[in-house]
This record gives sequence, structure tokens and C-alpha cells, in this order.
Amino acid sequence: MRTRLAIRAHALLERHFPERRLFLKSDTDTRFIRLKPATQLIAFSGTAAVIAWTIIATAILLMDSIGSGNFREQAKRDQRLYQARLNDLASERDQRAEEALAAQDRFNSALEQISVMQSQLLAAETRLREAETGLGVVQATLRRTMQDRDTAREEAQALSAKLGEADGPLPGTVSAAANQAALDFMSAALEQTAAERDEVTANAQDALTQAEEMSLQIALMHDHNDQIFRQLEQAMNVSIKPLDKMFRAAGMSTDRIIDQVRRGYSGQGGPLTPISLSTMGEEPSLDAGRANQILNQLDRLNLYRVAAEKAPFAIPVKASYKFTSGFGYRRDPKTGGRRMHSGVDFAGPVGTPLYATADGVVKHAGWQSGYGRLVKIQHDFGIETRYAHMSRIGVKVGQRVSRGERIGDMGASGRVTGPHIHYEVRVGGRAVNPMTYIKAAKNVF
Repeated sequence: MRTRLAIRAHALLERHFPERRLFLKSDTDTRFIRLKPATQLIAFSGTAAVIAWTIIATAILLMDSIGSGNFREQAKRDQRLYQARLNDLASERDQRAEEALAAQDRFNSALEQISVMQSQLLAAETRLREAETGLGVVQATLRRTMQDRDTAREEAQALSAKLGEADGPLPGTVSAAANQAALDFMSAALEQTAAERDEVTANAQDALTQAEEMSLQIALMHDHNDQIFRQLEQAMNVSIKPLDKMFRAAGMSTDRIIDQVRRGYSGQGGPLTPISLSTMGEEPSLDAGRANQILNQLDRLNLYRVAAEKAPFAIPVKASYKFTSGFGYRRDPKTGGRRMHSGVDFAGPVGTPLYATADGVVKHAGWQSGYGRLVKIQHDFGIETRYAHMSRIGVKVGQRVSRGERIGDMGASGRVTGPHIHYEVRVGGRAVNPMTYIKAAKNVF
């Protein structure tokens, strides 16, 4: 059975690959190489396999090249869109900063006007109380004078009646000439008292007129103050809401932040101290309450601004840069495997200045494996920022830095494929997306 199969296979090979002879001729001799059907089949199969492998490899490389080209073009388009968006955000941030400064200037001007007007209001209240007191004294004096006048009239009438009934000198009385002199004195005194009464009445009427004018001025001043307070309240709402929204967008508790900052800045006095517009130990007026509320909002605004300087809401690069990698899992540029990228990358020329994104204290400044030249800055609220792959470090451990202060230069130290800055934000030791803070501040700074 096996012999028959071998004969049939050999016949099939003879049909497609007949035996051939390859002659090799030299000057003195001629030789040939006998190519059997099996040998030809093996050579043909090997050649076909090589050709097929070449075709498949070429197709794979071509498809990979086309796919890589499309991916690079898409990445470039995304980077251009992101760069345009960042430029728009920077322009919008500058515009909001200008608006905030303008609102702050308007608030300072309005606060000065309020101070002047409150001084005028206090003076008007003092004059009104003095006028009311003077009017009371004048009225009391006028009533006493009128009583004295009525008493003098009754005595004069009684004396005149006695003089008319008597024909001669009355026993126990003075002479008629003395009585007439007394009567003249009383009449002159009554005329003087009447003149003083008329003068006091006129003065009282003038005081009432002035009091009515002062009341009208005070009412107008209250209306003007109400308008100013409304404008100030609106300005404070416009100023505080973006900062409050910024902290909430970054996932930070505003109440906890305000309490923590207030504990560090607890000194009091000066223009932000609550005021009282009462001069008689009374309860603060409605205007005083509104003014105190505005001052409290201004204090909260200042605390927000202090907190904003201590949280990483800025970008570490101010010069031109290219956003090359985001936060999260990505394809490792060195090994090609999937790996967690715990920060964001901004590419630029070697030597590009790098800046601290918030106030803090340098806790590390030196070489660290993988990171290369690395700077770690500890901030308030349990936040830490890292700046890796630097070419030069410009700070020392323990040094206190402010937001926007230069800490070194961009480079390509450590495990990198090119010059860039690897920027990390860690909260409680856990890496978070730095773009959360940067995007949260897009309408504020």
C-alpha cells in the first residue's frame, strides 16, 4: 500500500516537476547536476514562502505607516486645537483679571465716598439732636415766660383796680406817684418779655425749618447711600462668585479653606474692622449693617485671594510651549507598554524658565531616578507640586517660594525622549490631574 502511494506521488511530481539536469561546462570538462522532482518541490516551496512572507510583511508595514501617519496628523490637529483653546483661555483670563481690578478700583472709590458721606451723616445727626435740644429749651423758656407775663398782667390789673377805688392815699400803701412808677416799670417789663417771646418764637420757627431741611437732606443721603450699597453688593457678588466657583471646580471645600486661611491671618484692625454709625450707644443702623456685610464679603474676597496664591492654579511655563501628554494611562514612549502618566507634559526649548504655581516651601531639589533633576514644593491644604526633567535647579531645600517665582529651567534629564517639563500635582500623596486646577482658574487668573 505504501509503495503504491509512493509511486503515485512520484508520478504526480514527475508530471509537474519533471527531472531536470543542470550542465556546468568548463574549458576541459563538462558536468551536470541532476534536479529530482522532490528537490524542485522543496526549492519551489521555499521560494514561494519567502515571496509570500515578503508580500505580507510589506503590506503590514505599509498599513502601519498609513495608520501612524493618520494618528500623527490627528494628534497634530488635536494639539493645534488645544493650543488655540489655551490661547483663548489666556485672553479670557487676562480680560477677567482686568475686570476684577476695575471692580476693585470702583469698590475702593465707593468705600471712600461712603466714609465721607457717613461723616456728613454723623455731623447732620449731631446738628439735628442739638437743634431738637435747643428747641425743647426754647419751648420751655417760652412757656415759663408766658406764665410770668400772665401773672404780671393779673397783678397789674389788681393794682389798677385798687388805685381807681382810692380817692386819696391808702393806708399801708405807697403814694400814687410810686404806684405809677411801678406800673410803668411793669409795663416796660411786659413789653420786653413780649419782644423776647416773639424773638424766641421766631428762633424756634427757624429751628423747625432747619430741622425739616436737615430731615430732607438726611432722606436724600439715605437714598444715595442705598444706591451706593446696592452697587457695592453687586460688585462683591461679581468678584466673589468666580473665586468660589474656581475652588469648587477644583474639588476644594471653600468653608474649610476660608477657616484655614483665616487662622493664619487673624490680625484685626484698619479698614476691614466692622463699623458702627451710632453715636449714642444705640444698635447699629440698617446702613451700618449693610456696610458691615460688605466688609465681611470683602474680607472673604481677600481670604479667597490669599488661598488662591497657595493653591496651584497657574501653569509652570509662561513662554511658548507645546502640550505633549495629558494625565492618565498612555502608551509608554520608551517601552511601548501601557503605563500610568501621573502628570502633564509641556514641551519647549532647553533653558525655558519654569515657575512655581503656588506659594510653598521646597522639600526636594535634586536628582531622582526617572524624574531626572526634580523640584518638589509643599503647599498648604496638603498639596504638593513636582517639576521634573529640569536642566537647572534654581532653589534649595527649605526655601520659601511665591507663586510665579522662577525655580529653574526646562531640560531633558532623566527618562525622557526630548526636552520638556513633567508637572505633577499631588493631594495627600495621591496624584491628581493638574489640568483640573488650571481649567478651574481659566475665568479668574
